[in-house]
Order: sequence, then structure tokens, then C-alpha cells
Amino acid sequence: MTPNAVIPSSYEQDYLLWTEETVDRLRSKKFDSLDLENLIEEVLDLGRSQKRELKSRLGELLEHLLKRIYVMMPDCYRGWVESIIKQRKALKDLLADSPSLKPYFGEVFDSSYQYALEIVRNSYPQFCFPEKWPFEQGIDTLLTFNFWE
Repeated sequence: MTPNAVIPSSYEQDYLLWTEETVDRLRSKKFDSLDLENLIEEVLDLGRSQKRELKSRLGELLEHLLKRIYVMMPDCYRGWVESIIKQRKALKDLLADSPSLKPYFGEVFDSSYQYALEIVRNSYPQFCFPEKWPFEQGIDTLLTFNFWE
């Protein structure tokens, strides 16, 4: 090996190994041997992934709420309601684990609604959907209220 050759860290070669080594070093308090640059990026990405999950699940919830409320296809109601229940449960769990995501819920509501609206308008052009969500946008309402009743 040449004197100036860069030895790839386990982060580039084997991500699982890198995570296991990092956990071992943290547990044994060997802080001076941590790969801080990659560790910082990974911790930041944890927050980003939770935000992505919230936005994705909210979009899916709104899509199926729109279908259940505005698409008059009773044979499909059961599947849509099941999806609504699953997304609500997942969102409740996510918000229980990370309550600091609650403000983000409001930040991404409009873009999530536009995403859902694009999907349902494309899939069901024969039905009319409102340009803006016509109901209460609060977290508790979205996670509990059956808008179609």
C-alpha cells in the first residue's frame, strides 16, 4: 500500500459492520475512535427519514380518505377503510414515538393533500374532488374522524 493511500472505512465497505462497530465503541465509551462524520450524517438522516415517513403516510391517508368520501364505488369501500385504519395507526405510533413531528404534520399537510389529489384525479377522472381539503385539518380529527359518515 502506498503511504498516502486512503483506507476505506467499514462505512463504505460494510454498513452493517460499521453500525455494529459504532455501537460497540459507544457502549465502551471509546469516543475517540468513532467515525464522527458518518455518525453525524446517520443521526441527521434518522430525523429526515421520520419526516419522510410522516409525509408519505399522510399522503396515503388523504388519498384513501378522498376515495372513500368522493368515489361512489361501494365495492371498494372496505379496502379504502382498511388502508385508512392502517395509516392512522402508523401515524399515531410515529407521533407517539416522536411528538416533535407534530408541527411538521401541519407543514406538509398542503403538499401531501396535493399529492393525494393528483393521484385520485388521475385514477378517477369521472369524480370531482375539492381543490383544498374541505374539513378540519387538525391531527386529532384526521386520525379519528370518519368524514364519510
